[in-house]
Amino acid sequence: MTSERPLRLGIPVKVIGKPGLKSNDTRRWQQNPHLKCSLEHVDAILDYLVKERIDMYRLSSDLAPYATHPDMPQFHNMVAESDAELRAFGAKAKALDIRLSFHPSQYVLLNSPDPKLTEKSIWDLSSQAEMLDRMQLGPEAVCVTHVGGVYDDHEASRARWIEGWEKCPEHVRRRLVLENDDIRFSAADVLWIHERTGVRLIFDYQHFWCLNPERLDMRQTLERFLATWPDGVRPKLHFSSPNTAMRELQQKITAKQRATGRTVKKGELTKAPVKAKARVKTVLRPPIWTGHADFQNPFEFATFMRMAEGLEFDIMLEGKSKDVSLLKLRADLYRYAPDVARRFGLDEDDAAALAQDEAALEAGAPEPEDVPDVDEGVADLETA
Repeated sequence: MTSERPLRLGIPVKVIGKPGLKSNDTRRWQQNPHLKCSLEHVDAILDYLVKERIDMYRLSSDLAPYATHPDMPQFHNMVAESDAELRAFGAKAKALDIRLSFHPSQYVLLNSPDPKLTEKSIWDLSSQAEMLDRMQLGPEAVCVTHVGGVYDDHEASRARWIEGWEKCPEHVRRRLVLENDDIRFSAADVLWIHERTGVRLIFDYQHFWCLNPERLDMRQTLERFLATWPDGVRPKLHFSSPNTAMRELQQKITAKQRATGRTVKKGELTKAPVKAKARVKTVLRPPIWTGHADFQNPFEFATFMRMAEGLEFDIMLEGKSKDVSLLKLRADLYRYAPDVARRFGLDEDDAAALAQDEAALEAGAPEPEDVPDVDEGVADLETA
C-alpha cells in the first residue's frame, strides 16, 4: 500500500533548538513528580514541533516518573489517574498528525535470565503501552525494544526473548516492536524471532552496518522488515550516521607519573602538550563506530533513500543534535538531493523556510548533550 502522505522525519525525546522545553517531570520523588506535569511539558513540545514542521516524536521513557518503582507504591496509579490528560494529549497529537512512540531504556530486558528483572521489564512496557492506549492512538504508536543481553549464550538468550514476549499482556504485544542492534543481535536474529512470534520489526540503518555477520543485503533485509507491519500501518525505521570525531578522554596523572616524567605513554596522542606538573591530561582516541554523530550525513542519507526507492516508511533520526540535526538535514536534502527531499514533502514552496532554518543554525546552533543515546552500545549488558 502506498499513501499520499509524505514520509515523516522525527526526533527522540529532547529538544535543544529551543531552550527551556522539558521532556518530562524531572523532580525527585520527594517533590511528588507526576505524569500530569510531564504531559504539560510535552504539550509545549508538540507546539514547537508544529512550528518547526516536525511530525514524529519519541516520548521520554521517564514520562511517568516512578510509576513502576517497586518501592514507591504511591506512584503506581499515576497512569490511571491521568486518563483524561492522556486522552487530551493523544487527541492533540492526532489532530496535529504527529506520530508518537516510546523507546524504553536499555535496562528493559525481556530475555534476562533473572525472572524478577524480566517481570519488572514487562511492568515497564505495560505502563508505556497503557499510556499509548489511553491516548487512544492507532497501531503506528509503538514501544521499541531490543533483544537484550547475550549472557554468554547467544542462541539461548535469543530464544529466551520469545519466552519474555509470551509473558507480556496483550496490550504490550500489540504495541511492541523489535529492533536490530549494533553489538549483540543482528537483523538476522530479529528476523528469526519475528518468524516465531509475529512481532513487528524496526530496521536501524547504523546498527545494520555495525552488526551484519550473515552479510544480508540491505535492500532485501529492509523489505523483509517492512513486511512485518500489517497493511495500512506505516512502518518506521531509525537512521543515524556514525560519529567520526576524535574522542577526548580526561585521564588523571598520578604523582608517580609526574615524579618520573612519564605523564604521556609512548605513542599516546594528547590534545595539547602535557605540562610537567599537570594533574589531568586530555587523551585522544579514534571513534567508536556504534556512536551517533551530532548530525546525519546528507550524502549517506540520500544514498540510503535512493536504495529504498519505492518503499514507504517514516524515519526517526537519532543524531545527537536532535531537532537541530533534523532541520539541518532537511535543508541539506533540498540542496543536494531534491529527489529525496520531495519524498518528505519538501519542494520549491519550502525553499524560503528551509533557508531560514539554515540561517538560524549558522547564527549559532546549540551544543548537543554529550550523553549516550538509548541506541548506543552499553557494555554492561554484555557482562550481565
